[in-house]
Amino acid sequence: MQVIGLCRFSYPALGGFQVEHDSTEARMAFLYNEARMEERFRLFEAVALPCLREQTDPDFDLIVVIGDSLPAHHEERLRALVRDIAQVRIEKHPPRKQRQVMKDILNAARRDPDAPCLQFRYDDDDAISVDFVERLRQTVDDCPGLMHRNRAVAVDFNMGYVAEFGPQGISATEIHRPYYVAALGMYVRGGTPVTIMNFAHEKILRFMPTVTLSDAPMFVRGHHSSNDSRQKPVKPVPVTPLSLDQKAEFEARFALRDAFVRQVFSGDRRP
Repeated sequence: MQVIGLCRFSYPALGGFQVEHDSTEARMAFLYNEARMEERFRLFEAVALPCLREQTDPDFDLIVVIGDSLPAHHEERLRALVRDIAQVRIEKHPPRKQRQVMKDILNAARRDPDAPCLQFRYDDDDAISVDFVERLRQTVDDCPGLMHRNRAVAVDFNMGYVAEFGPQGISATEIHRPYYVAALGMYVRGGTPVTIMNFAHEKILRFMPTVTLSDAPMFVRGHHSSNDSRQKPVKPVPVTPLSLDQKAEFEARFALRDAFVRQVFSGDRRP
């Protein structure tokens, strides 16, 4: 069964952001600000990509969506970062309404629209467990009756971490958060054009059955200065530096290496 992930990388959608802008040009100016882009690239390199390289089930596709207005030097840097990940492809699109363009991209990515598929959203500042694809596929296989009777079923891995990243490494705290974007997947029946982008992640349970698994941490949600959801006043989440045991767990479960995070965020690219 095809597994398709969708990641927006500073795509200037019409809508889809909690922080509003007066025009598309104002949104692009915000998204492409050099300081913001540097932070996003560091998060993408040190947090989002390592776990994709180490998935225990490598049979998945990840589409990274960028705007056709992304400055050339940023596009070149992005393509260089994903060049060694065969599952990743970059698609350029002009600004369009957020949900419609993402639905169109997901449906166009289905190799056989008459066959069922699995879908997930992937933020460029998060990490998933290295067995996420394997467990998503296995969970669907474990529930054949449920999948057969419904056009769509959500799979929610709701245990994980909130983390901050910087030159001092990784600080984190464990959380239980149902229906978070990170580690939320969806089964789609063959011949059905519905996608995971049809639904707000926190409301997905209103529209379909869901399977919830709380047996292991499956995501790391990045908190930082350019979170769209944190541009408005929000309750802070206290985090603490990882212990030695936690550093080992983060490396084993998420391919997140404290030393590499320190290196990337300090700007040190020496071997």
